[in-house]
Amino acid sequence: MSTELAISARGIQKRFGAVVAAADINIDVPNGQKVSLIGSNGAGKTTFVNMITGYIKPDEGQILLKGENIAGLEPRSIARLGVARSFQIPQLFKEMTVFDNMLVAIASQAGGLSFLKPARNPSAQERAAELLARFELVAYQYRTVGELPGGVRKLLDIAMALTRQPQVLLLDEPTSGVSADEKFPMMDTVMRALSQEIVTVLFVEHDMDIVARYADRVIAFYNGRVIADDTPDVALASADVQRYVTGTLADRKEHA
Repeated sequence: MSTELAISARGIQKRFGAVVAAADINIDVPNGQKVSLIGSNGAGKTTFVNMITGYIKPDEGQILLKGENIAGLEPRSIARLGVARSFQIPQLFKEMTVFDNMLVAIASQAGGLSFLKPARNPSAQERAAELLARFELVAYQYRTVGELPGGVRKLLDIAMALTRQPQVLLLDEPTSGVSADEKFPMMDTVMRALSQEIVTVLFVEHDMDIVARYADRVIAFYNGRVIADDTPDVALASADVQRYVTGTLADRKEHA
């Protein structure tokens, strides 16, 4: 893994009225690292992701992408610079086939659809086929998205995000809505597929089994502050994380 930084947050502050959503956040993420962002609802992790992607502007501070300050830029501008996002609820065209969803994503990142530049060109079809194979979606390619199980939809959404060949990929609760039987096979597929790209991954996740298994590093938020930032085993064993995020410290005290 390179020591060059992919994303760097410097003194990020954000308030919504009296609510502190980000309090002096300072985070450096090296190229190629897989980082899980954890915290209870309202802790500040999603606000942090929204500031990186331009959906929320920080009140103060800088967010550096490969050294360039992107704080305050519009989402489309940030996407063009190399940041992609997969959402908790997949952003898909449910009446279209899996293959056609991929073609639309490829056409969109290439500058949009037009009569002069149709989506079904040979290079787009080749790229779509390559990504579908990598995400183990070939068997579903001619099925409409509305027919698919939750785990397959999540895989497709992430595959579509990769059409931009991003430097940084943000995944919003990738296992949300995925059955217990599907979640580990789905994440195995995602991580194998991402290992073939030079991409830094930040994923928001509430399932601590997923966090422990797939993250190189865990950053825990509480009340807009970072309360832990370490390897999964160290971060998840932190008293603050067990008290404010996982609730395991309180559970132990109740049964003591």
